Amino acid sequence: MLTVLSGTRNQLPPSVKVELANYRYEVFVESLQWQLPAVDRLEFDQFDLSDTLYIIAKDEFGKVCGCARLLPTTRAYLLGELFPELLGGMPPPHAADVWELSRFSTKAPGCSTLSRAEAKERFCRLMAATVQAAIERGASRLITLTALGMERLLRSIELHVHRVGPPKLIDDKPMLALWIELDEQTRRVMGLPQAERSEKRH
Repeated sequence: MLTVLSGTRNQLPPSVKVELANYRYEVFVESLQWQLPAVDRLEFDQFDLSDTLYIIAKDEFGKVCGCARLLPTTRAYLLGELFPELLGGMPPPHAADVWELSRFSTKAPGCSTLSRAEAKERFCRLMAATVQAAIERGASRLITLTALGMERLLRSIELHVHRVGPPKLIDDKPMLALWIELDEQTRRVMGLPQAERSEKRH
């Protein structure tokens, strides 16, 4: 049974913040070999602020098994500050209805393994919760820095995604910026309610 919770850094219990930072270290530093700041096997950066929003998945044993981070683009965010070259010459967006999705993972922690069906279900559950959380805060689209494999996965489940700019090498790995449109198509494939007419006009 997968449990999904969300909250800001200030709202999360101290034990959950530590477990989240450790999970991110295992996934992004140890497994993916990203060059990220870490202290005592805890990964966090300058964008993890008191009001940063997290969506966290826990498995049947209560252990963190997935995470996502949402940042408003009305202030400093990862893609705009550190990787603007991935935006294809477009200025970094700064708008109340555009949020950045980062640190998204549903990789099983430690030596755990999942079947393909289990992995897809976990991915979709966490992505749906992330999309819902963003919509509740006024987002109409997400922008994210991701790998080519994630782009293929998002397209395979029929989320409405498209590239911001062409892929470029980051730490010798091809990465790109993607738009995720939080429109009728994305809501439908995520099993979320469609927007009210007044919301669509807005």
